[in-house]
Amino acid sequence: MTTFYFVRHGQTEWNLEKRFQGKHGDSPLLQTSYEDMEKVADFLKDKNIARVYASPLKRARVTAEEITKALPNNPELSLHSNIAEVGLGEWEGQLKEDVMRNYPEAYDTYRNHLEDFEGQGFDGEGYTKAVARFKRLIEEIAEERPNDSVLLVAHGLILTFGMSAILGVPRNEIRSLGGLSNTSTTTIEKAPGADYKLVKWNETDYLGKKQDAKTTI
Repeated sequence: MTTFYFVRHGQTEWNLEKRFQGKHGDSPLLQTSYEDMEKVADFLKDKNIARVYASPLKRARVTAEEITKALPNNPELSLHSNIAEVGLGEWEGQLKEDVMRNYPEAYDTYRNHLEDFEGQGFDGEGYTKAVARFKRLIEEIAEERPNDSVLLVAHGLILTFGMSAILGVPRNEIRSLGGLSNTSTTTIEKAPGADYKLVKWNETDYLGKKQDAKTTI
């Protein structure tokens, strides 16, 4: 069985400011995020992580590097664009309140109608393309590592879309799973020939602090 540990990157300045980051936008990690990365590594240290995969975007790459160097067995880390964040086009770098005001229809689709979220109205990537690339990598890992535990470090939207897709959650029910917090861990198992099985969604107890709208997407 392959055990996937999906970790969202550490909190960034734009997370704190409630700005959209997306596939091309990026901002520095907060200093407190490095403390949270140590807590993630401590949580994962007995999970026998055999390999680490990360988005190449700096906020995820650095998070993965910091966690990996604290893990036993020195697992190899590789970067994969298939788990980079969903492209958010014109929204990237903008404050949430400005997007709500300037793109009311598209924002409503994003918040309330993810079954129709395809990047229309702001030149975004959308659900279908993002999930397709995510699933390609996950299926490859499951096939190549049927007996390993692996860590993937990525982003809020691509993880939410991608993990719900492999779990078979309908698009219009994605938000029923709950949000994903910075440096949270979601655990999913995949036995050969079986469906993906959710073990734990958005685990944050090890962080020892309350999650809010600035940490959770």
